[in-house]
Amino acid sequence: MQPVEVYRGDRPIVLGVPHAGTFVPDDIWARLNETGRKLADTDWHVDRLYSGLLAGASMVKANFHRYVIDANRDPQGVSLYPGQNTTTLCPTTDFDGRPIYHAGTEPDADEIETRRRTWHAPYHEALQAELERVKAKHGIAILYDCHSIRSVVPFLFDGTLPDFNTGTNNGTTCDPEIEAAVVARTAAAEGYSSVLNGRFKGGWTTRHYGRPSEGFHAIQMELAQKTHLASEDTPFAYDEEKAARLRMHLKAILSALETIASDLPRRAEQT
Repeated sequence: MQPVEVYRGDRPIVLGVPHAGTFVPDDIWARLNETGRKLADTDWHVDRLYSGLLAGASMVKANFHRYVIDANRDPQGVSLYPGQNTTTLCPTTDFDGRPIYHAGTEPDADEIETRRRTWHAPYHEALQAELERVKAKHGIAILYDCHSIRSVVPFLFDGTLPDFNTGTNNGTTCDPEIEAAVVARTAAAEGYSSVLNGRFKGGWTTRHYGRPSEGFHAIQMELAQKTHLASEDTPFAYDEEKAARLRMHLKAILSALETIASDLPRRAEQT
């Protein structure tokens, strides 16, 4: 299994998909307990949800599961949200805080480093290369990092998560116009709730690649899975009707970002 798949497009938008993969190597699978083997914390069907929404957009997709290693975590293991419950670079618990390994079989530091080199590094090498290619072609690259999560996860957050959770690390990872365009469209989506920089402010990927002054802009979208799944539990089936309704709004977001991407480099040259 290749760690990453890259679908190259000719537009200035790159879709990052770090958590939709479900591949787990046999040696790791053998050590996962029943909870771990459920793979409940997958960003279920996110690649399918965004597929074809913006013709010519690139997509970089991790094929491995986040239980192998989390492609949206700092490779040095630094916490994204100090003082809050979160999962680690190589998770040993699920989003409910329950162990996912048989006792005594969790990865040690050497194994974590091997997993980082084998899985995490190739994903980010591919993502970096695609962003640089797009930036060279268009003078700008917008990374739109695609995520989803169950709408109720008490271990990670209180209450029910809004449907659209936009993250820009408090406005630092993209041009204000990009942030405003996404927020405007999520706020206008009838029947959906939304928040900017709430519980999810953007993961390591968004924070690492978002360098607006250099022409690299990044924004994370965390969707509540009730917006496109029949159920937020096994078998996590894709709901065609829900997804079709949601995709209209996601398409509007991506189309707005493309329009902005065509204008920002020109304005930058004039300043």
